[in-house]
Amino acid sequence: MTGRLLGSGRSADVYEIDEAWVLRRDRDGWGDAAAEGAVMTYVREHGYPVPRVRASGSRTDLVMERLSGPTMLAALLAGEMGAAEGGALLASLLRRLHAVPGRDPAEPGSRVLHLDLHPDNVMLTPDGPRVIDWTNAEDGPPGLDWAMSAVILAQVAVGDLPVARDLLAALLADPGELTEEGLAEALRRRAANPTMSRREVELLGAAERLIRTLM
Repeated sequence: MTGRLLGSGRSADVYEIDEAWVLRRDRDGWGDAAAEGAVMTYVREHGYPVPRVRASGSRTDLVMERLSGPTMLAALLAGEMGAAEGGALLASLLRRLHAVPGRDPAEPGSRVLHLDLHPDNVMLTPDGPRVIDWTNAEDGPPGLDWAMSAVILAQVAVGDLPVARDLLAALLADPGELTEEGLAEALRRRAANPTMSRREVELLGAAERLIRTLM
């Protein structure tokens, strides 16, 4: 049984459980709630700002801490946060995540990657930002994570949200570990993403050009 619907994304819905917990349910069966919960627990144990999670016993259902506050995207659109501040916050969250020790001692350069870190996946709570939606998380080189965030912002910037260009510029003011290999792989993955529209895929060329002008 689920409570009232609180919100919906491209592939999942979030339902109320009570004042402390919500249920995130994958509609299409692509996710793995157990794996997502495990990576969230791991980075939280290392001080990274994510919601608490508890076992759901289901591949599609993830029970997690209920957060209050707007998303970064909502704050940006409402004028409550500037693009420079938002881009700097995204960069800071990427750096903090990649400072978490990797999960595989045999791969010293590997880190936990979010691979979908953008303003709609950052909640601005009274206790600070919290990063949500770890469906795509995996282990790998940090450059891929930087590239995925850059490509997502660039697609929106050349599409219908010009403020994303300023966000992208702030993110890439010091591009951290963004690499050519990471950018190529991020573009490939976005092109193959089944949740994207044809129009979004068509914007990838312009998005890559924008990134390169800002690097």
